[in-house]
Amino acid sequence: MGTKLHMTIASLLEPITGKPGPALMENAGDWMQGRTMYGGASALIAFTMAKRAFPDLPPLRGAQVAFVAPIGEEISLTAEIVRQGRNVTQVRSEIHNEKGVALSAFWLFAEEREPNAVRAANPPEDWPGPPEECAPTNTGPGPSFIQNNFELRHAQDKDQDRGATVRRWARLTEDHSLDPVSKLVLMGDVMPPGAMRIMERRGPISSINWSFNVLEPATQSENGWYLAENASQHADHGLSSERLRMWDSEGRQVLDGLQCVAVFG
Repeated sequence: MGTKLHMTIASLLEPITGKPGPALMENAGDWMQGRTMYGGASALIAFTMAKRAFPDLPPLRGAQVAFVAPIGEEISLTAEIVRQGRNVTQVRSEIHNEKGVALSAFWLFAEEREPNAVRAANPPEDWPGPPEECAPTNTGPGPSFIQNNFELRHAQDKDQDRGATVRRWARLTEDHSLDPVSKLVLMGDVMPPGAMRIMERRGPISSINWSFNVLEPATQSENGWYLAENASQHADHGLSSERLRMWDSEGRQVLDGLQCVAVFG
């Protein structure tokens, strides 16, 4: 099973050459979420396109991703440098389907500078303890992309009022050769929106966009575990504004993001 999963990630990225044009994602089925690809996987495709098109980019510091339309096996990829300064390079990459733009991403790459302001991110509240001491969550039915590729563990007290927050320990099922930032892009959208906890009736949910800042581009969390949290900040009118955060196994925040989610039903 481990070999298959390693090949799943490898084959997902193998068709990306860095040159604009068609790409056949033959292994997209392992990453589908309903009728479209899981958002973290599609964002990783666009990110990998940017990196392979321009291999000398500095570390990724932030991104703005728009999920425009469903993404499947048959896609086309583009990437362009929008502006390149002394320290900062901004790149746009897009995924197209047969009808037009399916995903548009704007990536901010920047060299490290001598700091003129230093402030550590706040540690997470209600630290759940190490993942090894938390119970698994995905032992029953669930989205196939999670069953195929992720291991999740509880990180919230079941008896506590969790409001509109979903928090889990998460890691990719197999330790593999993804660089730290690619791993964050792939994992950063793995939690369902916090609004799911306050829905009055069942219905589908869909990410519309995702903006995030990378706080630790060289992160190496123990055994690949990251604490992932989605929390609805405001939900109404069929939309939810969500804050997405990730911490490493020592409680250091590595990703800080914001997302708009459509809440149907």
